[in-house]
Amino acid sequence: MDIKEYFARISYRGSHNKPDLGTMSDIFQHHIQAVPFENLSIHCGETIELDLEATYNKIVRKKRGGWCMENNYLLSWVLKTLGYDVTLLGAKVFVPEHDAYPEEMDHLLLKVVLDGKSYIVDGGFGMAYQLWQPMELISGTDQPQTPGVFRFLEESGTWYLEKVKRKQWVSNQGASTSHNVEDEVCRRIYLFTLQPRDIEEFRGCNAHLQTAPDSLFVTKSICSLQTADGIRALVGWKLTEMKYNYRDNMDLVEIRMLADEEIEKTLKEKFNITLDKKFVPVNTSRLSLF
Repeated sequence: MDIKEYFARISYRGSHNKPDLGTMSDIFQHHIQAVPFENLSIHCGETIELDLEATYNKIVRKKRGGWCMENNYLLSWVLKTLGYDVTLLGAKVFVPEHDAYPEEMDHLLLKVVLDGKSYIVDGGFGMAYQLWQPMELISGTDQPQTPGVFRFLEESGTWYLEKVKRKQWVSNQGASTSHNVEDEVCRRIYLFTLQPRDIEEFRGCNAHLQTAPDSLFVTKSICSLQTADGIRALVGWKLTEMKYNYRDNMDLVEIRMLADEEIEKTLKEKFNITLDKKFVPVNTSRLSLF
């Protein structure tokens, strides 16, 4: 594993001599625009391994993406290698269908301490709820970013992350019946505590999420990538491209349903992904990821 090889993978050519907030934010921005959030392995007969070298080979050498336990595990190695104080944390992702958080943690994120301040670094959430910069760990303060306004709320040692969404203008509304989200202003994302975690604590979660019949990652094939001004995502056969703050505090959304023969070319051209095995798109869950 070589940090310079990782920098080449994310096209980062900046300084990395001083472990400060600016450097961390710059590396983070390059990572989320180069490494997709994706679970395609589940849908092409591969197993997602909770192993740092396997993750490094997959993301850096094979130019694939990954989910939270891959992206953030790799980022923890990157930041530690550069001299940052990094702690693994575990979160529970809000499930809108049930209006509740799960009982067991199902998301890996990072806490980084810099100059006496704590920051949450999460390069593994993907879709339209992906942070674009590290967030300072302070409660009740709006932290505007390009995707929208994020904020933490803390209650009795439990931290909650939420995002205030803009209105969305779907330019080809006929392509979707579930995209009328004008009434949704604030969306809960996940909760977490500051209890330090070891990667071994995520082994059960890593296995469950790729095998349980009701797992979102089993019922949906997902590939999303942050762009210079928004996000693109392929969920099942649906390709969505979003441009943040297109006009009048509104996000522009364009949707296209792909034919089977377009999938492989789209993964290569839009996400720079080439799969070794046959990929079978899936989208049997009605849950909207936007």
